[in-house]
Amino acid sequence: MSFKGQHILSVKQFDRDNIQYIFQIARKMAPYASRKKRTKVLDGAILGNLFFEPSTRTRVSFGCAFNLLGGEVRETTGMESSALSKGESLYDTARVISSYSDVIAMRHPQAGSVAEFAEGSRVPVLNGGDGANEHPTQALLDLFTIERELQASGQSIDGMHIAMVGDLKFGRTVHSLSKLLALYKNLQITLISPQELAMPDEVVSALDNAGHRLTITDKLEGNLNADIVYQTRIQEERFPSKAEANQYRGKFRLNQEIYTRHCKSNTVIMHPLPRDSRLEANELDNDLNLNPNLAIFRQADNGILVRMALFALTLGVQDLVQDYECTVPWYTNK
Repeated sequence: MSFKGQHILSVKQFDRDNIQYIFQIARKMAPYASRKKRTKVLDGAILGNLFFEPSTRTRVSFGCAFNLLGGEVRETTGMESSALSKGESLYDTARVISSYSDVIAMRHPQAGSVAEFAEGSRVPVLNGGDGANEHPTQALLDLFTIERELQASGQSIDGMHIAMVGDLKFGRTVHSLSKLLALYKNLQITLISPQELAMPDEVVSALDNAGHRLTITDKLEGNLNADIVYQTRIQEERFPSKAEANQYRGKFRLNQEIYTRHCKSNTVIMHPLPRDSRLEANELDNDLNLNPNLAIFRQADNGILVRMALFALTLGVQDLVQDYECTVPWYTNK
């Protein structure tokens, strides 16, 4: 895959070589993300950060990644603050915003909307999540995290056991991650959810066709003895009503007691965030915060590295980053 000038819309665009190349560039971004150095390789470049659905981490992560490469960020948040609320088409919005920007990151509540937007854009578009469909940059940072966490214990992605827990029907992060996992070999994958929130058939088929060993269950007990436990939030915003979402909230909670009883001593806990810490949900209890295998914040940090890599690749500057280095004059304790 040639990344320069390309949209990043789906994980289907990548093979394993592409993924490893992205990870190679991401690792090189660590000194800038940790503020040991600065780079101005994108000085003067503008990111159009369009988030038409609520977001904190992903929106700020995209903006921060671009800033750390020296670029500037222009944001639009919420449908009501955009011309879309006045009836403007995605195509027209794309034509206009792409004339103001060098690259665009976009989130939208409708599946397929970011791809539709990209058809009208004259600059690369990165999909920050389109409804319950895909979230390719999250899947890449999740896979990057899995690789790093497993390497720390001498393991690799090939041959690992991962358990995905919670809302697997509407959780776009697990959809995209599963499609990437289909590229790997000899995985054991346990899918834990209420039957009504099971992983979509097409995703299950992709994993099955890849030759992976699948277990589909609605019980936590006896199914968490995995290398990775990937917990998800009930996607309330995708349900017809809050009352319907409430039927499933809090069904699959993980706390230190459950971890000790059912997980391996080195099972890595992941979550795309935000975790729902309300009492009625509490999917990942705060008593896990001191567990060294809780990787959720390392996972968020890795998102900066991966998104920096994608910006550098799509704008064709991945080999120039070091040429524009400068020192960090302010205090930092990263």
